[in-house]
Amino acid sequence: MSFDLRGIPLDATAVRTLAAKGLEYRLVDTDDVAAATAWIEADFRGFHHARPRQVSIDYDLGVIAERRVQGVYDSSIHDPSIPVATVSSWPTGLSVPGGRSVDAWAVSSVTVSPTHRRRGIARALMLAELENARAVGAALAVLTASEATIYGRFGYAPAARAATVHVDRRRTHWIGPDAPGRVHFVDAADLRRIAPALARRAVARTPGEIDRWPGILDRALGLVDPDGEHSRRRRVVRYDDEHGNPQGFAVFQVVREPNEPGVVEFDFLAAATDDAERALWRFLVEQDFVTGVRGLLRSVDEPLPWLLEDPRAISVSDVADHLWVRVLDPVGALASRRYGTAGTLAIEVSDPQGHAAGRFELVVDERGRAEVERTDGAGATAAGSTPGIRLGVHELGAIFLGGVRPSVLARAGRLTPSTPRTAELADRMFLGQRTPHLSIWF
Repeated sequence: MSFDLRGIPLDATAVRTLAAKGLEYRLVDTDDVAAATAWIEADFRGFHHARPRQVSIDYDLGVIAERRVQGVYDSSIHDPSIPVATVSSWPTGLSVPGGRSVDAWAVSSVTVSPTHRRRGIARALMLAELENARAVGAALAVLTASEATIYGRFGYAPAARAATVHVDRRRTHWIGPDAPGRVHFVDAADLRRIAPALARRAVARTPGEIDRWPGILDRALGLVDPDGEHSRRRRVVRYDDEHGNPQGFAVFQVVREPNEPGVVEFDFLAAATDDAERALWRFLVEQDFVTGVRGLLRSVDEPLPWLLEDPRAISVSDVADHLWVRVLDPVGALASRRYGTAGTLAIEVSDPQGHAAGRFELVVDERGRAEVERTDGAGATAAGSTPGIRLGVHELGAIFLGGVRPSVLARAGRLTPSTPRTAELADRMFLGQRTPHLSIWF
């Protein structure tokens, strides 16, 4: 998708709804440093972060320059230049089963000041973002949620989980295969030149990952504030294959008290191949003078237990929903991915906001390729000849990447199959080769 993000008209309904409450819904000019800085300060305050230092403001100014940034303003408050609510959004690719990508609309920085709760501000912003997504032709919208009870009412559903993985170093004995290449320390600034290409390849391997923007790589590599304490603690390693070609990298730090063994902690590991993934994991778990390893935002289906002699050396905590998906165009979304088995499935979708409502026929061939057709008025799910399911847009988002089985939703009464065997067929069709996973916040 390529277009002028600032050229999208403000949603008229949001403008009217908020104006009726004495508030102004406004597109922020990110070239206006004062206005953009005030928006950043509101964003930091909304997430209970400390007031931003200038280095953080300068970084965020660069990030939001590539996004659509909106705020809600109250002219009656002490400092009316600072918005009482914020949201930012941008087009992104979302990886889907089969190593493919679908056009999505990423929504972030959703905050409402505690002084302005219960005025319908969040609702106006979120409904407006669905209109923005439709305006750019996105098949779906995506977000990460700090709270799990907010976004379901707008049609979003948890589609990929993440977890914290702990490894007890004292019980670590590697039994996995040796990688044919090598892991070595590299300078973060040098790696930055090839990091985007490695990250793209890593993202493409896993459903649920989104495109990495330049700023997130700068932050992960500690290049935003290289002289800051946090950045100086970071170490970067790269895996090169047996031919000397870079295939992955990891960024980590050792958290420790003076003269005490530490804990290896990481939240950024990009592997473009299985060899790279195994080699980087092995490097992280075999370090000396540490008691353990803690990997943040890791997959709930890591291969690590099968690489260590003692699988009980590994424990998992903080398992939670992470990526939330809101389908807007069922034809575009369903046709974008590959499927686990051939079959034909009639799908009837209800959507309170109306974006995705309708009847559709999903036809998958022997190679997992899909053709999707809208069949409104054709009685697709009512016809006994075609197996069918009825579900809401929330449930459609949940099963889209294969992270939730349709039969589980059927057991919960959230999805209605035409026959018991239809749920089994839907399970097999929506199953992906890889568990969906998102390894960053956005």
